[in-house]
Amino acid sequence: MSSDDKPTTEYRIDDLARAAGTTTRNVRGYQDRGLLPRPLRRGRIAIYTDLHLDRLKVINDLLRRGFTIRHIGEFFSGIQRGDDLADVLGLREVVAAPWGNTTTTSVTADQLRELLNNSNPAYVTRLIDLGLITPEGAEDPPASFTVLDQETIDAYARLVRRGLTLNSILSVHEKLSAQMDSAAEALISAGRATIADEYKDGWIPQTAAESDWARDLLVELRRAGSTIAHNTLDRALDRDMARQLGDYLAIAERDESSGDDDRRQSTR
Repeated sequence: MSSDDKPTTEYRIDDLARAAGTTTRNVRGYQDRGLLPRPLRRGRIAIYTDLHLDRLKVINDLLRRGFTIRHIGEFFSGIQRGDDLADVLGLREVVAAPWGNTTTTSVTADQLRELLNNSNPAYVTRLIDLGLITPEGAEDPPASFTVLDQETIDAYARLVRRGLTLNSILSVHEKLSAQMDSAAEALISAGRATIADEYKDGWIPQTAAESDWARDLLVELRRAGSTIAHNTLDRALDRDMARQLGDYLAIAERDESSGDDDRRQSTR
């Protein structure tokens, strides 16, 4: 039987969401964002196929990995050479497999509001766009969420309890995320240039040895990038902590000296 003769499973939207481990609300949302092809139409019934299911599984993998919806859209838009390209390159293993140790959990909307001490729905949207949470169920607004990075959300909750506003925290996250995107682009571009120098840009491995070489290069790029980002940020935090602490103490000393002068003036 040829690939053209292979039977195709058909799904209604509820069945598709269940098979992919997601929700109908997410399926419709991915369609609206252009991440998922529109279904076939049989009268008023939307019909989905295994192609939709495979795409949903990749989306779920990337979301668990920490990719944002924007990143996933860019990833898909860059792959125009066939549905099996990721398998040829070994990218499903390298790109979609969990590299970090982030913990996922489920929380109700009320628990999320209590955790972050904020009920503004605009911040929920920002958390979704940053890839930190994703809605569960079909309710609108969502009644519960999957927290995709429990450690980060917990860290933000601790900062909120100590007086930082959620807006300021997310603004820092957005700025840092953009800077990390630039750093990642520089590092991955260096790896791409290595492939282009060795073969050519757009090269596809033809043998198992070539696939192993490309996969090992991507793995080492990821490992090096994680180490560089972590250690560089730690050193930057140490430097700026010392700098700003010095500034803070200098202001405190000036204020103390000014207060002593005022007290001496009042006793004359």
